[in-house]
Amino acid sequence: MTEITEFVAVPFDYANNGMVAGDPERCASPVAAVQRAQDLWKYFGHAGAMALIRTTDFEIGIFDKKQILRRFGQAPCEY
Repeated sequence: MTEITEFVAVPFDYANNGMVAGDPERCASPVAAVQRAQDLWKYFGHAGAMALIRTTDFEIGIFDKKQILRRFGQAPCEY
């Protein structure tokens, strides 16, 4: 099986008609992703941030299955 798992933190900011996601930042572990998301929200001034696990399996055709670890501030539910 060729499953790839990434831990990422994604910042969110307000735009013209709602919220937009910033560039996802890869992290070394789930704990690091949660800490980075909290830092993006608390110290870098983003409206919100989310830590999540993205899993991709090219053999069976599952692309970017997401599991949300934690939300901080204003982060959309449907990302």
